[in-house]
Amino acid sequence: MKIHVFETEGWERDPFRSLEDKHELSFTSDALSADNAAEHADAEAVSTFIYSALGADVLDALPALRSVASRSTGVDHIDLGRCRERGITVCNVPTYGANTVAEHVFGLLLMISHRLEEAVQRTRSGRFDSHGLQGFDLKGRVMGVVGTGDIGRETIRIATGFRMQVLAYDVAPDEEAARSLGFDYVSLDELLARADVISLHVPDIPETEHLIDRPQFDRMKNGAVLINTARGSIVNTRALARALAEQKLAAAGLDVLPEEPVIREEAELLRSVYEQSHNLDNLLANEVLAHLRNVVITPHSAFNTREAVGRILDTTVENLRGCAEGRPRNVVT
Repeated sequence: MKIHVFETEGWERDPFRSLEDKHELSFTSDALSADNAAEHADAEAVSTFIYSALGADVLDALPALRSVASRSTGVDHIDLGRCRERGITVCNVPTYGANTVAEHVFGLLLMISHRLEEAVQRTRSGRFDSHGLQGFDLKGRVMGVVGTGDIGRETIRIATGFRMQVLAYDVAPDEEAARSLGFDYVSLDELLARADVISLHVPDIPETEHLIDRPQFDRMKNGAVLINTARGSIVNTRALARALAEQKLAAAGLDVLPEEPVIREEAELLRSVYEQSHNLDNLLANEVLAHLRNVVITPHSAFNTREAVGRILDTTVENLRGCAEGRPRNVVT
């Protein structure tokens, strides 16, 4: 089987080499896109990360393709409908370390609550002065967790370690988890009204697009903090910018934004203006958020620890091996 692996370099390629005894592998650091798909027309299997856009045009440019092994849990970058039409098996990495993303949640939160970014920048500039850097304790605060899957539950475990009170919302409540971890399920409206910190852990599906919009910000407690390590589409960024400007929200910690692939490269950003292929309102809101002092943004890196990436790669290799041997695993479609 001819396997083309995208968006990898360095040590990330090593786990795939265990497939070389039976399969033909090629590697590139580039994402798979309409611009380069024709160069890989002989691929029978591809492995990509989230910045590869596997729309119908890309899939149709790969006539030999039989399987896609995405190195992610979410597969919103893949046209699953076209894959079903073509009989292409799509596999994902259902879990790779819930603790990894949950730890990042509190990395963002501690940067906000203890004003760490400002403190570090001030010290590096030669000012050893804590004036104006007063933060707030997490102990005793109410943490609202939206979505209680693996990452949401791990976030709750850490929150209780900080001795925070935890409220949660989920469309399918896990009452056993609530009993064992000591948190309460409430409606989304009640969570928004009571939580000092709101952390989002829901998938990117049509039902969650703009789950947090202007009406939800209006329901939040004045001075609340929003943390989003899930997907950018869950929050309306224009409404978020407004809530911050009006001081409804005290701060936000974001690892995800809408239009992420575009804002990674200036050339892509400029091209999008002329082609109007992206939501320019989102791009403008992203730019505003990136320059607000009470917003901490990381570049979709919550997953990126050596341990978690290792687990992602190992699972992906097994997904590819399974597809080649006719026993696919972790199948999405």
